[in-house]
Amino acid sequence: MSLLLNRIDDRLIHGQVVVGWGQPLALQFIVLVDNDVASSDWEQELYRMGVPPGMQVYFHTVAEMPVRLGAYVSDPRAGLLLVGHVETMQQLVAENPEITTVNLGGVHHAEGRTQRLRYVFLTPSEETALRAIQARGVEVSAQDVPSARPIPLDELLSARQTA
Repeated sequence: MSLLLNRIDDRLIHGQVVVGWGQPLALQFIVLVDNDVASSDWEQELYRMGVPPGMQVYFHTVAEMPVRLGAYVSDPRAGLLLVGHVETMQQLVAENPEITTVNLGGVHHAEGRTQRLRYVFLTPSEETALRAIQARGVEVSAQDVPSARPIPLDELLSARQTA
């Protein structure tokens, strides 16, 4: 099984991740990589409360992942690698060749971002980071839920919607 999904979602652990992806993929663990959350016991507890009993959540900093990722990749359980920022995934991909696909989930409106899909808004630097991820041979696509069609990065970046 191992890591079935490598997702960028700025809301981190929430219903769409736990129910929308967790149930169809029969996820048994989530690896949340975020430097701030990894250093905050109360935030970790908050995110743990958002998962069903029996689902494990592991918290790591970006710096820890090169030595930790292999264990999650070879874990016989079904898992999800989850980050909140495009740049975080770019760092992980650069240091972990085991990551071969990236799912762009919710990246929501903020100053300087352009809407690409109803659930994806990107800054020019985030677009550049996603292209750099793809240039490493990683398949990058946007997909909010499993039943939706995955939208390849090139198609995503050619879409410019108004908010």
